[in-house]
Amino acid sequence: MYEVGLVLEGGGMKGVYTCGVLDFFLDKELEFRSCYGVSAGACCLCSFLSKQKGRGYHVTVDYLEDKNYCGIYSLFTTGDLFGAEMCYHKIPEELYPYDYDTYNGYQGNFYSVVTNIETGRPEYIPIKDMKKDIDAIRASASLPLVSRNVKWKQGLYLDGGISDAIPLRRSIKDGNKKNIVIMTKETGYRRQPLSSTAIFKLWYRKYPKVYELMKNRHNTYNETLDYIDSQVKAGNTFLIQPKHKSNVGRIEKDRTKLEMLYQEGYQDAAGCYESLLKFLEDDK
Repeated sequence: MYEVGLVLEGGGMKGVYTCGVLDFFLDKELEFRSCYGVSAGACCLCSFLSKQKGRGYHVTVDYLEDKNYCGIYSLFTTGDLFGAEMCYHKIPEELYPYDYDTYNGYQGNFYSVVTNIETGRPEYIPIKDMKKDIDAIRASASLPLVSRNVKWKQGLYLDGGISDAIPLRRSIKDGNKKNIVIMTKETGYRRQPLSSTAIFKLWYRKYPKVYELMKNRHNTYNETLDYIDSQVKAGNTFLIQPKHKSNVGRIEKDRTKLEMLYQEGYQDAAGCYESLLKFLEDDK
């Protein structure tokens, strides 16, 4: 197991790119001591750490036609665009069983990154027991406006990407001197300001920190990109991301597009494998 941090960005359905990278890692039996997942990245990590190759991809694409999985029906009937019961219970417990025993044997640390909507601060919830802690994964992937607030212990939470989209700083703070970052945004991407944030101010009027985060999200995100770039240049961070803009939307129903993006992730990981081994060679 490498004493390295693995940091995964979210991105909705674009997370199939990350699934492809992680499945290549499984083929090469790569394991990492500390893993940080944001939103879709947290979901991808679940199957990676249970060592179920292909599961992350199939969980994403196999239920696209099920109205309980993702869509307007789920949003109107449950308050969640992605059906919580379907995604976090029926699929892992019945339709595509999760290997809880293998996950529970993982000797490292998995943190699900969430946003506390009352404080506006990111929190990094350690996932000790996947079944008991599943709502911490759900919270990380609960997109604002189209998801219910998720209660976890004494707090209310939403998507970790609102407050810490790519938690490289946290990984370094935790003592990981070297890190692998997997992004779903393409090389050269810069986040633009939202055309309007008024709906966030109205919708989250009881939680004004959410509005503040969304209003400034582009600045925070772009500063993080600059920081990642500096760490890559310093030789402390290995970055894997798409080389070109994808035509896959955050909520994508075209399985062919999703398959292509998954394969792109796998091939990108394969293409940089020798460089990655060189980066890792002193840390196992």
